[in-house]
Amino acid sequence: VVCVLCVLFQECSKKQKNDDTQSTSLDAVSSTDGLEEKNEFHTLANAKILLSDCLACDNCMTSEEGTRVFQQNQKELFRVLNLNKKCDTSKHKVLAVSICPQSLPYFAAKFSLSVNDAAKRLCGFLKSLGVHYVFDTTIAADFSILESQREFVQRYQRRNQEDHALPMFASACPGWIRYAERVLTNLVTPHICTAKSPQQIMGSLVKGYFARQQNLSPDKIFHVVVAPCYDKKLEALREDFYTALYNSQEVDCVLTSGEIVQIMEQKNVSLKDVAEVAVDTLFDETKEGEVVRHDGRRSDGYLEHIFKHAAKELFGMDVKEITYKALKNKDFQEVTLEKDGETVLRFAAAYGFRNIQNMVLKLKKGKFLYHFVEVLACPGGCLNGKGQAQTEDGKPDKALLNQMEEVYAAIPVRLPETNVRVQRMYQDWLEGMDSKKVQDTLHTKYSAVNQTASNLDIKW
Repeated sequence: VVCVLCVLFQECSKKQKNDDTQSTSLDAVSSTDGLEEKNEFHTLANAKILLSDCLACDNCMTSEEGTRVFQQNQKELFRVLNLNKKCDTSKHKVLAVSICPQSLPYFAAKFSLSVNDAAKRLCGFLKSLGVHYVFDTTIAADFSILESQREFVQRYQRRNQEDHALPMFASACPGWIRYAERVLTNLVTPHICTAKSPQQIMGSLVKGYFARQQNLSPDKIFHVVVAPCYDKKLEALREDFYTALYNSQEVDCVLTSGEIVQIMEQKNVSLKDVAEVAVDTLFDETKEGEVVRHDGRRSDGYLEHIFKHAAKELFGMDVKEITYKALKNKDFQEVTLEKDGETVLRFAAAYGFRNIQNMVLKLKKGKFLYHFVEVLACPGGCLNGKGQAQTEDGKPDKALLNQMEEVYAAIPVRLPETNVRVQRMYQDWLEGMDSKKVQDTLHTKYSAVNQTASNLDIKW
């Protein structure tokens, strides 16, 4: 694949490959091909999956990472489904699927459904395959935003004592995180918020909280996340998201929204024809209500939530509406807060690697004015993830994206502070908001990574 990181940043060395080697399907490299039985899922599991839009390449992946990423495909899902159909109960897994909120507008727009209908029909489709539980990851984003808010206020308060307290960069985008750790290294990593992404907090919730509720060992749950982009597959493999005691990752497999549609196409199923099934919650037998989102335009809204929280906590100001000011382009915008004629907060949203590159250049030159930046690798934000809304030639489907943005904007906003279940879990499960368990469960550490990957001829 032509790696986006390598194209836009000369720090990576990547030789050009011709078009014939850019899009190799996972079924050609899966290590389990020779072991699979011919069964009702075999044809589905061999659906073509093209990773030509992934942000990773052979120069920033180890051989082990390459093998494990290739295993995160439909075959792995159906391998578990097939094991569950056999009589050896010792190998059975509870199969849980968590769906990112930025994936739902894709299904809604593609199949001309309301977002609530899309969520229920998607749940119905997954359960028809043999999935036991289907969750919405919005609750995980609640935790991630709340922890990010608290960390920003703490960093701001100690900005004069610590060189790396500010600026603070958002940590939810794995493409950005991988680039920061492997290319930018110590220039940036101390500035990255330590709160886990919603995907990985959901992993902690499913393999921790939910497993305990169900009296299950974490390794008995196979946790799949449906996400807008391929980079989430890499994020799931991080060593800090692995529990050695149970030999278990927090997220076992990531499938993109497009990969789920490929399964539907192989089964000749339209989401419009699937029966609706209410989405599960992590709490007993209760079900999710209407779909809600956070106060962001195309993402989980870290900038808006942190900005409003900081304005209140640090300056006693209630900000109701945020005004964005576009700078060089629509994907690089800033938000400021003024008090007594002085600018006291300056935030920015930097989407796409061209804007990230300009941002880093300013940081290197010591001309960085921002206190917080919401950084996302994809131009246009998470809705434009490369695992959904792409045309056959790999370009964004602009008409579909416009519909997705309209769908997403119409979803009601819920403030994470108002989620009673989250507040209860802080006390009952995490032992208080300032506990060590909060740090261990909801936070991680980002640091420079020595580049040890050999120049393997991994075919993407």
